[in-house]
Amino acid sequence: MQPVDISLANIERAAGVIDPVFRDSPQFLDDQLSAALGRKVLVKVETANPVRSFKGRGADFRLRSMDKGQHLVCASAGNFGQAMAYAGRARAIPVTVFVPTDVNPVKRARMQAFGATVIEAGADCDESKVHARRHATEGHGKVFIEDGDDPAISEGAGTIAVELLKSGEFDTVVVPVGDAALISGMALWLKAQSKNIRVIGVCASGAPAMARSWSAGTPVALGPTDTIADGLATRAPIQTSVQRIRALVDEFLLVDDAAMLDAMRLAFRTLGLVLEPSGAAGLAAIRSHGIPGDRLATVLTGSNIHPDLVAKLS
Repeated sequence: MQPVDISLANIERAAGVIDPVFRDSPQFLDDQLSAALGRKVLVKVETANPVRSFKGRGADFRLRSMDKGQHLVCASAGNFGQAMAYAGRARAIPVTVFVPTDVNPVKRARMQAFGATVIEAGADCDESKVHARRHATEGHGKVFIEDGDDPAISEGAGTIAVELLKSGEFDTVVVPVGDAALISGMALWLKAQSKNIRVIGVCASGAPAMARSWSAGTPVALGPTDTIADGLATRAPIQTSVQRIRALVDEFLLVDDAAMLDAMRLAFRTLGLVLEPSGAAGLAAIRSHGIPGDRLATVLTGSNIHPDLVAKLS
């Protein structure tokens, strides 16, 4: 592997210190799901925790190095903001989250319930990030935390791979990709443990910037995204994220909104789980593409579904 700025030692340390509410999430094979997908697919369920997504792992690990006198600022479509708010509340660290003006109202309400100050600014998360970074420079003690850039966030997310491999070996692991924090941390650990495992990233076809950046080897910024998967709606990839995925990820696939909706219905029917579109992207890719391997795994990354999509599960 090419050298990257995230650490196996830190992933191993994170696996033992992050809040137990985020660790040891369910992972299992479901007969009905595997039959529908035509092969054995183990699912790692990252929705049964206080923030309903995998983001709590990285936020908790990152905030372990913060001081109480600091004020944290970030940008988020909602799940990372929840995670930061939850971890900040546990440590008496105030958190301000900048969100797009069309933010999922469920995610907004949950960020506020965890004590975050939520500010709507920008048409998408990339624009919100500009406002958040500017805000962080305006006051003493404010620290801007960027999901997808900070190594500790990827290292915390990488603990999912530590747990995943307790179920045995896999041919391929399929991971939804927004800012690439999750796939970077997971891929580093998986590749270190198994030379033959393939790690495949999944982007929304209406937000392909990370996939194109991986292919080009450099950040490729695109125009406005067009997808129901707000967790995958990256428009302007971060240089450090692109460097990591270029070194660690074997392939990228795209899935459209219809495929994610079908995967959400499949998860609801077979697993009894309500997923948001980004949370079902891995299942959508396995169902839509001829991914090689007899034994696959994917991460069900989030369940903070937009109210408008609930009716479409039936």
